Amino acid sequence: MDKQSGLLSIILLSYQSADKLATVSSLIKEVLKTETIPYELLIMDDGSTDASYSVAKSLEKIDKNIKAYRLSRNYGAQYSQFAGLSVAKGDCIIFLPDDLQRPLSLVVDMYRQWQNGHKLVIAHRNSRNDGIISDWFSGFFYKLMNRFSHVNFPPGGADGFLADRELIDILNTRISPINTTPIIEILNLGFEPKFLPFDRPTVKSKSRWTFRKKWNLALNSFFSASSSPLKFISWLGLTMFTISILLFCLFIFSKLFLHSTILGFPVSGWTTIVLLIIGFNGLVLFCLGIIAEYIWRIFEEIKGRPTFIIRKDNEK
Repeated sequence: MDKQSGLLSIILLSYQSADKLATVSSLIKEVLKTETIPYELLIMDDGSTDASYSVAKSLEKIDKNIKAYRLSRNYGAQYSQFAGLSVAKGDCIIFLPDDLQRPLSLVVDMYRQWQNGHKLVIAHRNSRNDGIISDWFSGFFYKLMNRFSHVNFPPGGADGFLADRELIDILNTRISPINTTPIIEILNLGFEPKFLPFDRPTVKSKSRWTFRKKWNLALNSFFSASSSPLKFISWLGLTMFTISILLFCLFIFSKLFLHSTILGFPVSGWTTIVLLIIGFNGLVLFCLGIIAEYIWRIFEEIKGRPTFIIRKDNEK
């Protein structure tokens, strides 16, 4: 493969964007033609109820570089991304939102980095300006992911990347897309990413990324990339059970040698019942933790993530 003229597949995520597609596709064509970058533009309509798909099909008829696809319903951005990966033919692939929140100059920069030999290029924001509450939750989520999952996000998080065909083939053939996202899986593959910070341009359109969608995506992302909640159950159960055993021993000692007092305070008769409840609750949680460890391993097996990847050498 000649990276000096490699085909770039742009997956344009479209939802209720009938009024944007013509302008966006025209801008993409203008920029990439100026930069002499060969490309295909895949418009992935995520079950829009407006005329988005009709507009996309009309663009396809007048431009051989454009292909239009439509999902059967609104599945969500992450599944639209996986769908785009399954039909892309390019030597490298990138996602774009239909409102161009990632500037086209960044697309060009990422493509040039790929030409320089980087198989994975990830763009991340220098800063966020989505509102105080939204910015705080976003920052907290990425800190949580970096602390308790096996993937590491760049500062400010990231959801857009440019990846080489080798990585895309792995995602298409060896990764299950259920309840996960491309960015989670691409970061999990172990290829060293090239990070490119950028300033997101201001857009006038209202975001269709609702709190409910953000919440569902956050849950899917966290639980698909982290086994910490399952391990927490195990440790919580073991800790409670250990504490109850120690307290029970202390209670017996006080009965035998301290006249049923601890530090001068009398030990009531109901202490035994409380300790038994704590002990058995801890034992139950510990047993659930053991079961959870098996469930986690079943989950990892079903997920189908590759146990190893043999990297391809860069072609000279």
